Amino acid sequence: MAELKLSESRDLTRIERIGAHSHIRGLGLDSSLEARDVSEGMVGQTQARKAAGVILQMIKDGKIAGRAILLAGQPGTGKTAIAMGMAKSLGLETPFSMLSGSEIFSLEMSKTEALMQAFRKSIGVRIKEEAEIIEGEVVEIQIDRPAVSGAASKTGKLTLKTTDMETVYDLGAKMIEALGKEKVQSGDVIAIDKASGKITKLGRSFSRSRDYDAIGPQTKFVQCPDGELQKRKEVVHCVTLHEIDVINSRTQGFLALFTGDTGEIRAEVREQIDTKVAEWREEGKAEIVPGVLFIDEVHMLDIECFSFLNRALENEMAPILVVATNRGITTIRGTNYKSPHGIPIDLLDRLLIITTQPYSAEEIRKILDIRCQEEDVEMFEDAKQLLTKIGHETSLRYAIHLITAAALNCQKRKGKVVEVQDITRVYNLFLDVRRSTQYLMEYQKEYMFNEASMVDAGKDDPDAMHD
Repeated sequence: MAELKLSESRDLTRIERIGAHSHIRGLGLDSSLEARDVSEGMVGQTQARKAAGVILQMIKDGKIAGRAILLAGQPGTGKTAIAMGMAKSLGLETPFSMLSGSEIFSLEMSKTEALMQAFRKSIGVRIKEEAEIIEGEVVEIQIDRPAVSGAASKTGKLTLKTTDMETVYDLGAKMIEALGKEKVQSGDVIAIDKASGKITKLGRSFSRSRDYDAIGPQTKFVQCPDGELQKRKEVVHCVTLHEIDVINSRTQGFLALFTGDTGEIRAEVREQIDTKVAEWREEGKAEIVPGVLFIDEVHMLDIECFSFLNRALENEMAPILVVATNRGITTIRGTNYKSPHGIPIDLLDRLLIITTQPYSAEEIRKILDIRCQEEDVEMFEDAKQLLTKIGHETSLRYAIHLITAAALNCQKRKGKVVEVQDITRVYNLFLDVRRSTQYLMEYQKEYMFNEASMVDAGKDDPDAMHD
């Protein structure tokens, strides 16, 4: 008898990539905005997290707009993690967009246009409108098909009920087609928009929960609606100003939203949209939701971009700007002048500055515990201690990178739990910055175009550099 081979099915919803900050769930603050020691993937940096929590609360209350915050600290001290925590804590309703400082130089548009688009992506518009809908449980669907094909269009009747009433509606060809597309059957609870005729399936009625129908695990059961069948409901749409810009900037502009080829948008279009949104606000049809724009590696921007940011922050429809940098006193790009963090003094004066501190050995250990859990790696206690020591003496990022490498080495030797020997092996295989630099200094003469050897030669022979 032939052996049946069942095809392997994969649950695509479970496939997730593990990123550098995929373990961050929020800022890890309690109700009084005090930072918990270890919470929502965040460890340490209590002062910085408290400060970010205060800003977050002000954003949620809609108290501030056009403010800017600078996250400044050494590399690997959790600046981007704090920004990601803010994004997760804000929720889906508040727009949050991220870009790197060097990103705007590689786009096919001017620098100021790229920044303006990033600003507009970070400002949400909550548009309210009243819609008349028919909401009820489907009792019966009767469709009369003509005996001769093409003789007449299909007609039918739809019986809907609530807990208080029941009504029969006549159906036309378009409504029959819409019901067929949504696979509506008796026992479903549906909502029909009277203006557009759009049918939304809300779920299956609880009264049918004991029916022995072929229902999947995703089937949602809802209560049968009460009151009148016909209701007026307030529908809220959340869009960003940039999406409105793109749709209005060209014919079939909504297609550009999917392709990403938005191009430069004229100032006149933006002015018209701002005027229209202001009218909606006065009429109570819409409200502005100031979001957050996060610019990482802000020292990569040049003097023109900084001048634009100065002006853009004064606009009444400006988001909260959060920037991050790991530079000390360095040259402002596009000038010969030096400034703290490579940011002009006039812009620095506008910023609320949050500093991050280097992690202690105990905090590094807690972060490594979280990352082991995130990457699904089991590790012995002594191996974790060694990894913590490596992280403290080299860098946290280097120690985190060794986790997966050590787990793969463990699999190679048919082990299940990472041991000290696995950490030692990958530590010898992959160099950290300090050991790599030391190696370069020892063998610098073997490398091509080495500047250090030329400088040394110049010291020994003053005329060598001028030949």
